[in-house]
Amino acid sequence: MFPAKLPAVIDYPDSISCIDTEQQRTGLACCYLVQAGNQYAFIECGTSLSVPGLKAVLAERGIGLDQIAYVIPTHVHLDHAGGVGLLMKDCPNAKLVVHPRGARHLIDPSALIAGATAVYGPENMAAMYGEILPVAEERVVVADDNYVLDFNGRKLTFIDSPGHARHHFSIWDAQSRGWFTGDTFGLSYRLFDGPNGPYLMPTTTPVQFEPEAWLKTISRYLAADPAYMFLTHYGRVDNVAQLAADLGGGIAMYQSIALHLADAPDRHARIYEALMLYSLEELAANASPVTDDVAREWLAFDIELNTQGLEVWLDKQKPKPAA
Repeated sequence: MFPAKLPAVIDYPDSISCIDTEQQRTGLACCYLVQAGNQYAFIECGTSLSVPGLKAVLAERGIGLDQIAYVIPTHVHLDHAGGVGLLMKDCPNAKLVVHPRGARHLIDPSALIAGATAVYGPENMAAMYGEILPVAEERVVVADDNYVLDFNGRKLTFIDSPGHARHHFSIWDAQSRGWFTGDTFGLSYRLFDGPNGPYLMPTTTPVQFEPEAWLKTISRYLAADPAYMFLTHYGRVDNVAQLAADLGGGIAMYQSIALHLADAPDRHARIYEALMLYSLEELAANASPVTDDVAREWLAFDIELNTQGLEVWLDKQKPKPAA
């Protein structure tokens, strides 16, 4: 059983609103609506099934679809960018800002569709993500490392932020002194918040977990002395330096667990359970208010993906046979 539903929209200072993209359950994934004068940008957009809810929020607030200037997914995983094509279709003035490694996949999403369909099957694919539409190339802005976007006078700076995925960037908003981090500052669900603050865990989703690159990304975040991190999973967090240390420790522990169980005959099941027990221990240490049963149910999908990602990483560590 999951906790009571969170608000569909959370308004933060500096003209930033967190909108639940309603994927699987409330409080799992969000996007951000950022305002600059009479223009708006979506950072993340969820799946195509999320788009009607995003449009409803705009309508409730008297914001026209023609006022959306930018749609900015942090990377092309479908829970972040699956709805890009449909949202762009409905927002005639919007430009898509995307990482150089991700642009071709949103211009022609056939590879994304094929990959996800192979994993989930056609019926589950449709149920989870809906229709994935292409974006015309002339509407795409490719944001290289240190690209600066003048968003109607609001400065947004993009940095390449690998570790979770190589097609991932993060966005520095000078006005809020916050980073929009996608998945590269981990997962932190609000139901786990306790008296000791948020619980943060890595996300090692297949297939591009790169721990050394990830630690460098975290260092780049901290160099800006941020006040906030805006997570896609889920919402705004502060106490950034402590959470960064927690995330670095979690990445190291994930590597240790995977390496320790690398040759286990039942490797997948053993890694999965070890990751779950580690999360439960961390939640208890953080005085989280949820029971172990609720935590297990909430984290099962993430732990499964993390296990798969660690197995891919382990296989990459094996020495290649001599030619």
